[in-house]
Amino acid sequence: MASEHHRQVQFVLLLTLGLNLLVVVIKAGVGFMTGSLSLLADALHSVTDSVNNILGLFTNRLAAPGPDRDHPYGHHKYEAIGALGIAAFLGITCFEIMRGAISRLITPGDPLKINSIDLWLLLIVLGINIYVAFYERSVGKRLGSQILIADAYHTMSDIWITLVVLAGLIGVRFFNLQWLDVVLALPVAVLVLRSSWIVLKSNLPWLVDEIAIAPEAIHQVVTSVPGVINCHDIASRGLLGRQIFVDMHLVVDATDVATAHQITEAVENRLAERYAPIRVTIHVEPPNYQSPQITYGSDTQNL
Repeated sequence: MASEHHRQVQFVLLLTLGLNLLVVVIKAGVGFMTGSLSLLADALHSVTDSVNNILGLFTNRLAAPGPDRDHPYGHHKYEAIGALGIAAFLGITCFEIMRGAISRLITPGDPLKINSIDLWLLLIVLGINIYVAFYERSVGKRLGSQILIADAYHTMSDIWITLVVLAGLIGVRFFNLQWLDVVLALPVAVLVLRSSWIVLKSNLPWLVDEIAIAPEAIHQVVTSVPGVINCHDIASRGLLGRQIFVDMHLVVDATDVATAHQITEAVENRLAERYAPIRVTIHVEPPNYQSPQITYGSDTQNL
């Protein structure tokens, strides 16, 4: 199943890579012909789309979820690293947009020359970007692939940039508003920063081992299993829907190893039913053992 998952992710990345390269060629060609700096900056943004696809192919190959000798906890963080790389590209794109806009405000260039064919080509580009964004997001959510979802957010920012550039070029073409191309480029930077923040926010918890499940929720599930007296020192990390790791100390009503083992297996199965995929590590303790803390930190709770 895992190998099929990654084959599907790779197919989507290869398809979108081809489409993004086509977009780069169209934008760069129209940009050079018209002299539009904002369109050339937009083409640069689309170059980062292609780079992101290549990065995604690389990280997806490394992110096979199965553990091995050198990576006993699996390879999931490679996808998160790839997604953060996309966030970095978004930040670079934002800088390029702002620099280009400020440069045009300080030293205006030659008047833009726009014709109807240029506008139609940009409409085709817009259609390609919309298809890529919604296709990647749909498949990414279905497969639970953060690299596809992050890349879809990046492509969504490309859609907004193309819309703004298209609006500016329409103003230039029909109303000779040469300044509109520059003024509309500034809010695009805000949209790019927003996309970058969304990608960062969704992937940093995995990399910094932020809590994945509230310990109180785990405690409630575990103590509902017959034979469990209590549990404490609960810790969790990972991301729901991708992979969760849980550690805990478990107090069981058992005096022999076989019974304690059966209870711990029941606990693992109950947690898997609720939070799969999940890996649980349990330290079993005797019935008379007590601990005052449900989890780590200063906000301990009596059990």
